Amino acid sequence: MGTPTQIDLQPPRGTRDFYPEDMRVRSWLFDHFREVSRRFGFEEVDAPVVEHAELFTRKAGEEIVEQLFHFVLHDRHLALRPEMTPSIARMVLARHGALRFPLRWFALTQNWRYERMTRGRKREHYQWNMDVWGEPGVGAEAELLAAIALLFERLGLGPDAVRIRVNSRALLEETLRSGVLRDRPEAFAPLCVTIDKLSKIGADAVVDLLCEPTGPVRLERPEAKDVVGILGLRDLDEAARQAPADSRAVADLRRLFELAGAYGYAEQLVFDASVVRGLAYYTGIVFEGFDTAGALRAVCGGGRYDGLLETFGGPPTPAVGFGFGDVVIAELLADRGLLPSLGRSVDALVFALSEAERGAAIGLARRLRAQGASVALAFGGKLKRALEEADRAGARRVYVLGPDELARGQVRVRDRASGEQRDEPLGA
Repeated sequence: MGTPTQIDLQPPRGTRDFYPEDMRVRSWLFDHFREVSRRFGFEEVDAPVVEHAELFTRKAGEEIVEQLFHFVLHDRHLALRPEMTPSIARMVLARHGALRFPLRWFALTQNWRYERMTRGRKREHYQWNMDVWGEPGVGAEAELLAAIALLFERLGLGPDAVRIRVNSRALLEETLRSGVLRDRPEAFAPLCVTIDKLSKIGADAVVDLLCEPTGPVRLERPEAKDVVGILGLRDLDEAARQAPADSRAVADLRRLFELAGAYGYAEQLVFDASVVRGLAYYTGIVFEGFDTAGALRAVCGGGRYDGLLETFGGPPTPAVGFGFGDVVIAELLADRGLLPSLGRSVDALVFALSEAERGAAIGLARRLRAQGASVALAFGGKLKRALEEADRAGARRVYVLGPDELARGQVRVRDRASGEQRDEPLGA
């Protein structure tokens, strides 16, 4: 026989193994996601992790298109989903005539992007999505932001730790189409993709990209500097003065801040004209959660995407949603000492002193499990080893069944917290 091939014991770069201790924390976080969604009356959905690649290939120069894990199999071009929103759109379109709007859907999905890794950025991550379909009013955005605010509250993150930047693609579009893009409205989508890089590459590099003579935007340098100047606005009143007098986008933003006051999370919202989000399909209000220390990338992000269904050949359908990844929030919670230390926990461990009592021990474990208890059944060995296993499992009680107990029709029960012991009827 030849020498066995040595396999790489590490997962592919940018992905993760989840051992039991990791799964406990992941489940804890996901339980928060699901509980917030439940409190807001949202229903859970899911879709295949493998989709037709054309669902994600758009022409606005987005990084996400270049980061697809994709392949051709049996003449089908497929891709691992980099985000959930296009899959949700496909599902809505597939049953559009039968669905009753508005839809309130949420999802917890595994997503894949082949991107450069930094702190808080991996090539595989899980994401909590909440989406509202069929509601054109800004009340939908206010409700989604309230859900994010509640999640932050549940995790112990107040306005001192996290806030949410808010802007409007529509406001920026109104402003630019009355100015530098008056004759070139088609340049707006690639312009947004470019200026979304502002925090990564800096203002001068963004100006250079906007001015590239062979690029999709092709502004003159003074025009590009004016655009970057608009992005520096942090006051809604000042941004409103740059927009048309009857701006619907300004009215929507003002209404959103009013509603945030009614919800009680206005303190966490800040206006920031630089927020445009990197996906081309956003059409209205956009937002990003961020840590106030500035140590991490966006904690979450989303916005309105009223035109997405039409790009897939569907009817006009208003929609708004957000994505909230598991990686950045875990980094932030760790930084602030807010990640829980979660040990293993079972209700009981059942131990038979010998094989003669094993059948009765199995019957006892079955009865306890039928009553809803989590029960570990020891596989054998000595009592000392069983007690050590009970400690590792976090067992609250240990049931010991030996020949004397079996003869009396009883089982010895040890309470691990108090140390007390008692006998109980075996068939109780």
